[in-house]
Amino acid sequence: MEQKITSTIRLRMSAKDAHYGGNLVDGAHMVHLFGDVATELLIKLDGDEGLFFRYDEIEFLAPTYAGDYIEAYGEITKIGNTSRVMEFVAKKVIATRSDISASAADFLEEPIVVCRAKGVCVTPKESKRK
Repeated sequence: MEQKITSTIRLRMSAKDAHYGGNLVDGAHMVHLFGDVATELLIKLDGDEGLFFRYDEIEFLAPTYAGDYIEAYGEITKIGNTSRVMEFVAKKVIATRSDISASAADFLEEPIVVCRAKGVCVTPKESKRK
């Protein structure tokens, strides 16, 4: 592959994203973000949203809470005829500090990896525009 095809999104986890006690956001939310990143990657490569075929690995490595800022990154690592192999990482870049006050937060000089995944997407031949 000549040029790296990447995508990054950053967003704040809100109270509506919190699924468990203590404002804990469920890991499935990171998988949802990876789906959005994959869609952008496929649009960049093929001009079409394509389809997510499977995840080969998912590792949940650290908790995420309402108020945290998450940066989700993805990269196409292999291009097949219709398949696209991708790797993803979600990092916490700002951490809420509810132990200090309701609005305290820290910018993390060293982001915390909260989730990693590998997966495969496909763009049907008839859907490719590029």
